Amino acid sequence: MHAWLCTNPTGVENLQWQELPTPQPAKGEVLVRIHAASLNFPDLLIVQNKYQMKPDLPFVPGSEYAGVVEAVGEGVTHLQVGQRVAALNGTGGFGTHTTVAAKLCMPLPDAFSYEDAAAFIMTYATSHHALIDRGALQAGETVLVLGAAGGVGTAAIQIAKAQGAKVIAAASSDDKCALCKEIGADETINYQTQDLREALKALTNGKGPDVVYDPVGGDYTEAAFRSIAWRGRYLVIGFAAGPIPALPLNLPLLKGASIVGVFWGAFSQKEPAANAAMLQELATWYAEGKIKPVMDGTMPMRDLHKAYERMGQRAVRGKLVLVNA
Repeated sequence: MHAWLCTNPTGVENLQWQELPTPQPAKGEVLVRIHAASLNFPDLLIVQNKYQMKPDLPFVPGSEYAGVVEAVGEGVTHLQVGQRVAALNGTGGFGTHTTVAAKLCMPLPDAFSYEDAAAFIMTYATSHHALIDRGALQAGETVLVLGAAGGVGTAAIQIAKAQGAKVIAAASSDDKCALCKEIGADETINYQTQDLREALKALTNGKGPDVVYDPVGGDYTEAAFRSIAWRGRYLVIGFAAGPIPALPLNLPLLKGASIVGVFWGAFSQKEPAANAAMLQELATWYAEGKIKPVMDGTMPMRDLHKAYERMGQRAVRGKLVLVNA
């Protein structure tokens, strides 16, 4: 097998494409031949030693991938050799093969392409858990999605619309706003050229959004929270902008609003039955055409450095997927 190996997590430039022994699955594991793997923001952080999960060195990055089971370990009965699966394991995806716990694999129906499957679990599970479980989003409510043209942002737009909500998508360019409109956003805000608070006031008749979905953090957090509706829910997804914002605690008091943390990875481990039910609902929505990953494009697995460069420039719209020939 071949894989991108991280021996020193000081940046993308230290990743090397190497030939490695093909592993054999241990008890409870399967060996997956990888067809496609998506690039997520944590995949950038983890090779810079900035992510909360710090794997032992050396490791192969790539948190999310899809492929075919080539071997099964002892005790695995629900998956078979030749079965198509997707998995989110945190590491291992940027290569030709990997082993993964069978319980982390999502069986794929034939209609689910490898590219879509590789771009599915992290963004859609995060957004579903955020909006519906943690945010208790109801039909008819208004959602503000920050960073709306990215992977989790585009997933959040589709899930909110499937739930019957009104979506205001905020992004950093007119081109990105146009993409958000194409996938269902009702209104858009270009927060590079528009004042976020004034635009929200105009679009909600002064009420503000009921739910704010924020994977960005940084400078827009306080402005968005100051605009939130009474009894609003502010969903803390991540900090793609870099700085972790600090909110004055008088704001949730005055707004009667909640700051809600969203950590889907911990949810999937602590509440596996609820997580499995959620993934099944998402797979059903995919089959019904309600949701579909927005693709920035595909690149050969060997072009990982170029893919990281594109993500680092914040040029990715939706998900960028690496494929093995």
